[in-house]
Amino acid sequence: MIRRAHAVHPLTAVQNEYSLWSREPEQEILDVCQELGITFVAYSPLGRGFLTGAIKSRADLEASDWRLTLPRFTEEAIKENLKFVEVVEQIAQDKKVSKAQVALAWVLSQNDEIVTIPGTRNVNRLEENLGHLKWN
Repeated sequence: MIRRAHAVHPLTAVQNEYSLWSREPEQEILDVCQELGITFVAYSPLGRGFLTGAIKSRADLEASDWRLTLPRFTEEAIKENLKFVEVVEQIAQDKKVSKAQVALAWVLSQNDEIVTIPGTRNVNRLEENLGHLKWN
């Protein structure tokens, strides 16, 4: 689909979810974008906040939080996926950085034509997210 669209009108960017937790673009999209010189825009590079370690159970989310409708945020899935967050946390401790910085650095290290859209609600988190640039 990307090739067909690009043939009609050159694309400059393609946006899709991509993180340590959601790697589907690796199956084909990243290669096609790189081949055609299209920037890949990764949204939810922090796994919808999960990779930061802030979500340890459904109780950590407000009742109106839309993530509660996603299969990844069932109590069973959260419990299993916390094992993955433990690995991210160990890397963060070894590097003396935050889990968010590990997750962002990983996405951006996959290829030079990737940019990220990490959601943030406050300046402190924005500064933390930018901190990956110091060691990446």
